[in-house]
Amino acid sequence: MSRRMLVAIPILALVIVALTGYATGGAHARSAGKAASAGGAIMGPMHTISQHAFQGFYDGKKYTYLSTDTSSKAQAASMHINYSKALGTVKGAPAIYLVEGRAAPGQLAAFGSYLGDPGYSPLWEELIVTWKGSAKPILLTSDNAVLAQQKKGTLTVTDTHIVLNCPMIKGK
Repeated sequence: MSRRMLVAIPILALVIVALTGYATGGAHARSAGKAASAGGAIMGPMHTISQHAFQGFYDGKKYTYLSTDTSSKAQAASMHINYSKALGTVKGAPAIYLVEGRAAPGQLAAFGSYLGDPGYSPLWEELIVTWKGSAKPILLTSDNAVLAQQKKGTLTVTDTHIVLNCPMIKGK
């Protein structure tokens, strides 16, 4: 083999490796390769999808969250999300308060925990908030506001015994 061929073969191999990395996702493929060489788990190629997202409050701050799974068959069917019987066995999840019926303009879900909190979990115990007929709905932007209004007797909170998987993905 000529000296020229001995130099060309490794260069050709590097070009092929670089092009293969580019064609299979570039940075994502390289980071997956690094995870594999470090002994980490490989989840497969990363893809972008479109999914409905919602917003809710925690202490007046808005958080974006997804709704992916529920322990209620009926809710899963109506929301077009996954049904998980096993979620129904979860105990001690933080609360997600959902106002039903009359509500103040701009009302969103109110969370009992937030992204980054030591008690945060993507699993939530669904509680339904209903304003009493004589009460004027106000904007509830925290779990503490819900509990304070409940204590005043202006609204009721009902445990649905449903657990939702609604991971928060960012705060504002």
